[in-house]
Amino acid sequence: MSSLSDTFQTRAFALLDSACSRNGGVIRQLAPIIGQSISQGGILHTFGSGHSDVIAREIIGRAGGLVCVNGIVDPTGGFVENLVGYGTQLAGRYDRQYHLLPGETIIVVSNSGKNSAPLEVALYAKQKGLNVVGLTAVSMSSLYATVHPGKKNLHAVADYVLDNCGVPGDAIVEVAQGVHAGPTSTLAGAMLLNLLMLEVTHWLKEQGHPLPVLQSQNIPGAIDHNRELGRKYKARLSRQLA
Repeated sequence: MSSLSDTFQTRAFALLDSACSRNGGVIRQLAPIIGQSISQGGILHTFGSGHSDVIAREIIGRAGGLVCVNGIVDPTGGFVENLVGYGTQLAGRYDRQYHLLPGETIIVVSNSGKNSAPLEVALYAKQKGLNVVGLTAVSMSSLYATVHPGKKNLHAVADYVLDNCGVPGDAIVEVAQGVHAGPTSTLAGAMLLNLLMLEVTHWLKEQGHPLPVLQSQNIPGAIDHNRELGRKYKARLSRQLA
């Protein structure tokens, strides 16, 4: 009999394959949209509430990633993510400081797709003229009702949807009767975001634009390289480059 970890590995790898295959078309569709904005000096925004913040931060200030990515941070760590109005306040405060500009893109991460804060961030961004990408488990976002007065879950609000192919509840291994462990949303979410960043980078390269790709600061000369990349975005990045 396979161990629980073996079962998780097998199922998680299969889920990642499904997620990559299912989302390939959307990723290719998004690459020129995001790439065009970046080529004109724009940035990419992210937001995730609760544990989804981990995924949203995956592509911010990341070695091998694009410098022009910034995130809306929830100082409560998702503690009040279902307080109606809170997400709008978060987005508004961020907008005043870093600016959400028409034609830019925001990726809103919510595995359940039902919590109020990510929905309000998505709706605020849409009103500002941004392209809204929802990274969610469509199976779960389609199943449970939101507390938000708009009554629409993330997959219905977003302009584009990336489906992490997760199951309701996120965990894929039954460890005892009715008890499941082994969540997959972080694995799949990080994979999809990195695939998207690579497609955007490929588009920029094919169109002859400079590649604003960060280097690991542990490599000689990388700190100066990263500082130079970040110079044009200095007023719009919450994470200052070393």
